[in-house]
Amino acid sequence: MRKWLPLTAVSLGAFMLLVDVTIVTVALPDMAQGLHSDFTDLQWVLDAYALALAALLLGAGSLADRFGRRRLYLGGLVLFAAASLACGLAGTAGELIAFRAVQGVGGAAMFATTMALLNTSYQGRERGIAFGVWGAVNGAAAAFGPILGGLLTEQLGWRWIFFINLPVCVLAVAVTLRAVRESRNPQARGLDLPGLVSFTVAAGALTYALIRGAADGWGSTATLARFALSAVALLVFVLVQARGRAPMFDLALLRNPGFTGVLLGGLLLSGAAFSYLVYSSLWLQSVRGLGPVAAGLGLVPMSAAAFVTSAVAGRRLHGAPPRLTIGTGLALIGAGALLQALIGAGSSWPVLVPGLLVTGVGVGLATPAMAAAAMAAVPPQRSGMAGGALNTARQLGNALGIAVLGAVFQAGVVHRLRAGAVAGPQALADALTAGRAGQLLGRAAPDERGALSALVHAAFAAGLRDTFLVSGGLGLLGAVLVLLLVGRPVEPAPAVGFETGCTEPAATPTLR
Repeated sequence: MRKWLPLTAVSLGAFMLLVDVTIVTVALPDMAQGLHSDFTDLQWVLDAYALALAALLLGAGSLADRFGRRRLYLGGLVLFAAASLACGLAGTAGELIAFRAVQGVGGAAMFATTMALLNTSYQGRERGIAFGVWGAVNGAAAAFGPILGGLLTEQLGWRWIFFINLPVCVLAVAVTLRAVRESRNPQARGLDLPGLVSFTVAAGALTYALIRGAADGWGSTATLARFALSAVALLVFVLVQARGRAPMFDLALLRNPGFTGVLLGGLLLSGAAFSYLVYSSLWLQSVRGLGPVAAGLGLVPMSAAAFVTSAVAGRRLHGAPPRLTIGTGLALIGAGALLQALIGAGSSWPVLVPGLLVTGVGVGLATPAMAAAAMAAVPPQRSGMAGGALNTARQLGNALGIAVLGAVFQAGVVHRLRAGAVAGPQALADALTAGRAGQLLGRAAPDERGALSALVHAAFAAGLRDTFLVSGGLGLLGAVLVLLLVGRPVEPAPAVGFETGCTEPAATPTLR
């Protein structure tokens, strides 16, 4: 079984960094209490990590092509471990957010290389199996995070959701040193610093504008300035990539409608499938009174369905048209979110189960096909760039999804509180969305507690309903775009000077 050790090394790192995208969700109420943080802080604890991943993946992919994918992967593991330790020791919300960003830097170095390492380690049917297993790990990790986070938070405290990364990092480093071969593109050039900076500013300014928009006012000067800064930075990024001598992303790849469709599908998949989990977790714990473990277990249907479907899809659907598997997966993700929109003021966790199951099947169906399709669209020497681009789209989708859905969720809560003629609806909404529903109800006068409890349940249900409706729309939009764009075969350009350690470059399948 030595031939599967590279897959083991890559899967360990991928599982760990993707678990850390969602492992925080069930720990947020405990974090908010321990660090005295508000709703914006909670969003940034999630988004600082996702944004660092999204902003740096393309640059990391370029560095991996030049200096070696194995080398960058190992460096990412070490940095990730150090940042995880710092997160666990953080004393304030600001420190935790900063260390989460550093964690994302290490995660970017790891994630940018995973697909390329698999692409150069396996061929033919073994490559299909490897991507299937990797896809199963991807699908399970993002949804399994809340379960693991709940167990660690309830039994050991929220800081252990970060400490647990340390032994996993050590194991991943050991297996990588033993089994993974080095690969690089000898024609790759240096880091595209202007492109990296402009893309980071564009993504960060847009996310900040979305997170602060409700509090500052969507038409305020500050909010409009942030949107304008994001647009200008994005324009600079495009110009730098078009005219630079060593761009971190070749814009010519976007002329391929199949590759563009895969990127859009990845962006919308993460936004539609995972970004609302933080708000579901707040509802389960803060309003329904579940503990971290119970809240995590309430999301098990998604993780189980994603894992099983990814494993089956990787083995049974190898060679199936990506437009159908990815498109169908996104349609199921949209349908799953819409099923969860049936939530009401008196609902509890069972109302989420059908939708989570459907969403998990969609994630499991789309993920492995998406990875293989992205690699099929480019020549082997561009595998690092293609992997970085797809993973950038997915993490950016998660970061933007958290920001967008957070605005939708909070607006829904505020609207319902105002309809209930409660005093100070905005302040009450801020407290509720920071996970303090139990404290508010506990401090209420006995004769007012019943009416306030009913209003809190109704407000949270309204916010979640709007969130699920938007998520459903994003999933269905992704399905339509994939079916329209990923339709024609793609013949990647022949590989030139690709160092894999093999006598010949591995064959790359075509998109169908």
